[in-house]
Amino acid sequence: MKSIYLDHAASSPVHPEVAEEMMRVMTSQYGNASSVHSFGREARKQVSRSRDEIAALLGCLPEELVFTSGGTESDNLAIFGTLEALGLRGKHVITSVIEHHAVLHTCEELEKRGCEVTYVPVDNTGRVSVEDVAAAIRDNTVLITIMFGNNEVGTVQPIREIGELARSRGIYFHTDAVQALGVEYINCKEFPVDLWSFSSHKINGPQGVGALVVKRETPLSPRLFGGLQEKKRRAGTENMAGIAGFAKAVQLALQGLDERRAHYTNLRKKLIDELCHESGQDTFVVNGNPQFFMPQILNISFPEISTETMLMNLDMEGIAAASGSACTSGSLEISHVLQAMKLPENVLRSAIRFSFGLGNTTEEMEYTAQKIGTILKRLRK
Repeated sequence: MKSIYLDHAASSPVHPEVAEEMMRVMTSQYGNASSVHSFGREARKQVSRSRDEIAALLGCLPEELVFTSGGTESDNLAIFGTLEALGLRGKHVITSVIEHHAVLHTCEELEKRGCEVTYVPVDNTGRVSVEDVAAAIRDNTVLITIMFGNNEVGTVQPIREIGELARSRGIYFHTDAVQALGVEYINCKEFPVDLWSFSSHKINGPQGVGALVVKRETPLSPRLFGGLQEKKRRAGTENMAGIAGFAKAVQLALQGLDERRAHYTNLRKKLIDELCHESGQDTFVVNGNPQFFMPQILNISFPEISTETMLMNLDMEGIAAASGSACTSGSLEISHVLQAMKLPENVLRSAIRFSFGLGNTTEEMEYTAQKIGTILKRLRK
């Protein structure tokens, strides 16, 4: 039986060159970057070298880059760090209803601590309206946080326009760009964005490492205490091998961005075309925006069959996909993203997220479509 991994939006395999770089660091350097002896100095050089490499590739200054444990910590540090620096109580934040839970749960916690939050809606393709964001702005609005591209349906948001709006009103702007890195054209210098969240394991780097880009003059209070690392913004001994792997992953992701986008677009089209051929165009619905989307994420509903049943049958065929929603107590929850898009009930309860990455081929798309066709026919009987 074939084994096909179509859940790269959850986590991606480590690139061989990334693993090689991490092994080099792990076997040759073991000093603490905060130590003053020669071993510590070598460790500090390694972290600084990785920081310089990533900063150059992302278009930010090295001192603007804060290493974290991943996207969730970066989101928390961006939102809590900015609000605590400005004073939580009485301040107003704007976000969207389709953010990752790392943002939504952080905003819910802000509300418990005396902050006001407005959750702007999306249209039926999952896209935020700049006009809705503008209408939500108040005199006490200090932060807007809108993701670059949605992790469930792939819809890309009007980040540049929202950033320009925020800048014109003197409001700080954060974007969760975890899914966008490596597939969208990102240069921190060219976008009116103050804080950027990134994660390594979405771009064939190691799990447990990420970054927050904090533009100069952006206030930020630390969330972790106990050391002077990351210019006092994130205490804790640096994950030296993980950071080195992250730097190599960013380099590889951005070097081949055009080719990767074209490949993912081809895979996406191939899967849709083969599904039309195998089971008919009327057996599935593509969720998301037809114009503004990240090519590596394809969310499809099969209204005849529930999400759980389809995932289970795909898994038995060796195909790994996802619901795109949280799993609580062993039962799948309806996606908050799809609910916010106000999709029909049968579409909500039958959505599957296919996400492409390293190693996926058009032949795998053909095989996946064939198996889905077989599953649909079998369940009809």
